[in-house]
Amino acid sequence: MSGLLVFGQTGQVARELATCADTLCLSRTEADLTDPEACAATIRAHAPRAVINAAAYTAVDKAEEEEALATTINGAAPAAMAAACADLGIPLVQISTDYVFDGAGTAPWRPGDPVAPLGAYGRSKLAGEQGVRAAGGAYAVLRTSWVVSAHGNNFVKTMLRLGKTRESLTIVADQVGGPTPARAIAAACVTMAETLVSEPDKRGVYHFSGAPDVSWAGFAREIFAQAGINCAVTEIPTSDYPTPAARPLNSRLDCTDLETVLDLARPDWRAGLTDILKDLGET
Repeated sequence: MSGLLVFGQTGQVARELATCADTLCLSRTEADLTDPEACAATIRAHAPRAVINAAAYTAVDKAEEEEALATTINGAAPAAMAAACADLGIPLVQISTDYVFDGAGTAPWRPGDPVAPLGAYGRSKLAGEQGVRAAGGAYAVLRTSWVVSAHGNNFVKTMLRLGKTRESLTIVADQVGGPTPARAIAAACVTMAETLVSEPDKRGVYHFSGAPDVSWAGFAREIFAQAGINCAVTEIPTSDYPTPAARPLNSRLDCTDLETVLDLARPDWRAGLTDILKDLGET
């Protein structure tokens, strides 16, 4: 058996997983998630020690128009991967999202809380969770939120770009969650995969997000402060920034189970931000 087989190569988490030892990250040409059975065949061909699915359809607003495609990539493909892994007796780590919840209230969401996605993206990711669990193998579904890194498109890079050219920005303040460095997610995924190889009874759904919880406006202020950018932040409600897909207002995640079972604590996103800014040459 080879090492860890990773679906995804260019995404934020996949880019970080590529730097980990004993991982093979598959590109879209090597593993087309619009063809779930081909993904399953790829797993059988490689016969890895464990599989991490870091590939996904992530265009939240566009998913409202392409729900069938999003559901194939985020739902059917992980289900097929999980079935292949179960047949081979190897674990699968599936990355999911806070978007499976409706964002009501202010209490942090626990893994067992009722799910109620607000839009197509959340529904597609929930379908993936259900398919992975139904396969009956050793699995970990890792729900995370507000992923940031020095790679790809994310809130940190957007704020850096806009903050340098504007004196002020209006940022949503009633959406609250935990920004999560992709590097920390990658490390957590590897730990979960390796743990499940020897301890499959630790399978289940886990939450993992950065601490402390903050609003997008508060996050923007910290980005500007650390980067030395003089850009004022004006807080606005979500209702003033309409988007095709509804966003959950409460994206707080209770990560207690992950710390208890796998000794993985919530990463401090402020320290993660410092690392990202260094990687980008901003500090």
